[in-house]
Amino acid sequence: MKPVIHHLSHIDLDGYSCQLVMKYTSYEKFNYNANYGPEVKSKLELILENIQKSKHSAIILISDLNLSADESRWLTIEVAKLNTRKFDVKIILLDHHGSGAESAKKHDWYYLDETRCATKIVYDYAKEHFDFNEPLWMNKYVDVVNAVDLWKQEEVENFEYGKVCMRLVTETRELNRIMFADEDSIYKLSLLLEATKYVDEENAAILLDEKIHSLKKEFFKIDKNDTLDNLATKYVVELLGKQRNTHTIYYKGYKGYLSYAVGNTSIVGNGFLLAYPEYDFIVDVSYKGAMSLRANNQVSVAQISKEWANGGGHPNAAGGRIQGFKEQYRYDKVKEQIETLISDKESVAGKLEYKSEE
Repeated sequence: MKPVIHHLSHIDLDGYSCQLVMKYTSYEKFNYNANYGPEVKSKLELILENIQKSKHSAIILISDLNLSADESRWLTIEVAKLNTRKFDVKIILLDHHGSGAESAKKHDWYYLDETRCATKIVYDYAKEHFDFNEPLWMNKYVDVVNAVDLWKQEEVENFEYGKVCMRLVTETRELNRIMFADEDSIYKLSLLLEATKYVDEENAAILLDEKIHSLKKEFFKIDKNDTLDNLATKYVVELLGKQRNTHTIYYKGYKGYLSYAVGNTSIVGNGFLLAYPEYDFIVDVSYKGAMSLRANNQVSVAQISKEWANGGGHPNAAGGRIQGFKEQYRYDKVKEQIETLISDKESVAGKLEYKSEE
C-alpha cells in the first residue's frame, strides 16, 4: 500500500506551486502550509499527530521551507520514535534557501539546491521518484515560477505572467488559513490551476490580471451571482456553521461561537448570528489577542468584553484586547486559551444579570 503524503509548504507562489505539482502524483495527500518561524514546528507537530491517528505509513514532504538545526534534530528524533513503534514514516525536504545549509549537511533527508526554486526541485524530484501524470502546461509553468521566484527576468518570455501569479496568491485572503486550512488550500490551488490555462497565451499577464476577480467569484458562487464580498461572506458563514460542534463556547449560561482571525466581524459576525439564532454572541480573536464581539440583543457583549479584557463598546458590538494572549497557529490551542480565560473569570465573579441597553 502506498504511503500517505503529508505535504508542508510555504505560503507564497513557490510554496503553493510545489503542492500544485504534487497534485499530479498518484498518492493520497494532505496539504499544510506555514510561514517561517514558530508556525513551521506547530504544523509539523500537527502532521505527527495526524500520522499517529491514522496509523498509516507516511511521507512527510517539506518544500520551500528551511528547518533550523534544532528543528531538524527534533523532527529526526520524533520520526525515529514513531518508526520504533512500527509506523514507517519517511522525511523528504526539498528546498533552495541557503539558510538551511547546516541542517542539509547533517541529515540525508534534507535536499538543498540554491540554483532552483522549490517548485522546480519538487517537479524534478516527482518525475524521478513518484508516479507522476504530468499535464502539458506544467513544464512551462514551473519555469515561470522558477524565474519569478529567483527573479531571473531574462529566463522566460512571460515573466510578467509570473508576477501576476505571485499577486494571485498574496492577495487571496478571503479565507483564513488557520480556521479554514483545507478550504484555503483548495481555494488557492484551484486559482493557480485556473491560472495555468493562460501560460501559453500571448499577453498572458494581462489576460490573467483581468480574470482574477471573476475566478474568485466563480469559486464562491453557489446558487446566484453577487458581489465578491457577499459571496465570500456567505461561504465563510457556512464554514463557521459546519464547525459548530468544535467551536462553541459558553459563558455564564450564554452560548457563544469562537472564531480566530476571521476578521470583518461586523459583516461575518452578524451574518452568522442571523443564520444561527441559537447563538447569543460571537467573538473573533486576532493573532495578537484583540477581540471583536457581536450579539443580536440576547446578551450585552459590552459587559462580556469588560469582564474578559477590560474592554467595552455597545450591547451588540464591543471589543477589547486579551492580556497575555499567545499567538497560535492551530485553532485548538486558541480555544484552550479562551476557555481558560472563561474558567478564570467565572470562578472570580458570580453570575451577572446582563441587560441590553437601548
